[in-house]
Amino acid sequence: MTFRDRILAVYRHETPDAVPFMLDLSHWFYHKHQLPWDLSKAYDQPEFELIDFHKQHGIGFYLPNLASFYELFYADDVQCTVVKSPEGNEITWEYVTPLGSIRRTRRWDEHTYSWGIPAWGIHTEQELRALGYALARRSYRPRWDHYLAWKDHIGDAGVAYAVFAYSGMGHLLNYWLGIQGTINAMMDWPDATREVIDRINQNNLLCIDLLAQSPAEVVIVGDNFSSDIQPPAFFNEWSRAYYEQVIQRLHDAGKYVAVHVDGRLRGLLSVFRELGVDCIDAVTPAPMGDLDPAQCRAEAGVDMILSGGVPPNLWIEESDVETFREAVLRWLDLKHQSPRLIANAGDQVPPHAPEDRIFIMRDLVERYGRF
Repeated sequence: MTFRDRILAVYRHETPDAVPFMLDLSHWFYHKHQLPWDLSKAYDQPEFELIDFHKQHGIGFYLPNLASFYELFYADDVQCTVVKSPEGNEITWEYVTPLGSIRRTRRWDEHTYSWGIPAWGIHTEQELRALGYALARRSYRPRWDHYLAWKDHIGDAGVAYAVFAYSGMGHLLNYWLGIQGTINAMMDWPDATREVIDRINQNNLLCIDLLAQSPAEVVIVGDNFSSDIQPPAFFNEWSRAYYEQVIQRLHDAGKYVAVHVDGRLRGLLSVFRELGVDCIDAVTPAPMGDLDPAQCRAEAGVDMILSGGVPPNLWIEESDVETFREAVLRWLDLKHQSPRLIANAGDQVPPHAPEDRIFIMRDLVERYGRF
């Protein structure tokens, strides 16, 4: 079976000939080749070099990180600009609305090869309402030609997931307010916070309905979930109704749904199992996560795909390679409980990971991942 055959077999509740193996190597690959990691624009062409690296080295592909398979537009009374600094080390997003202007900036960190957030962009209730106004006024146009170009170049080397952005709560936590700022907003401006989150989520569903018509087999969503930041009670209050709609609408259209949970797992695995999610992506077990592989399977049940397995700290050179091997094998052992399993990294392979660990994992999956 090909990488594509194996991945889709697992989604179809079939048993492949071996556990599918795939990695998100984008961050690692950009760092290795000193390529730009440009958040100021979406890629309208496949990342040919990245995909070819996967093909040449026997690594499944699945996540077109910086691609967009739809075009985004704002209403005439909302101006959205994205500006890079003259030095290229800062990107600023700005919305100008009838309710006021807001802006956020990200700053390049060469060591981590990532864009950090030096300060959050919302400080007042009025600014929060301006965000809700801007994001509620978005419209979407399909670009399935972009998706098909990625799919065609990937071929049998994997499955191109269609990636969708954050929920309303995800926008606040990850883009505009941060954890402390979001909690403060919930306490100080409860009505505005609820209204803004609901407005963003209602608009998001317009794009979900569009993706439901796409040629993609799998749609991946999520807020970079971690159960210490969004525990079940918090999620149920603020986001559950929205994700119920996302999952139902995509399932009704025959799509599979993956949710990106790259932090703490306890409690959230069972929540997403109840919602009927097909796959949890970026599963990070102990020592960085809070559950070992067996506990992950126990909470997820046997019908939900667990895609992940090797925590980021085990990929770096300072970590003993034998410990890395043991982590891969512990993850592969889960195949005896359920074939709903994908061998992957706990989130992205980090930028400073030695290349040989990628190949070690590949070879271990090939040898010990057979059913």
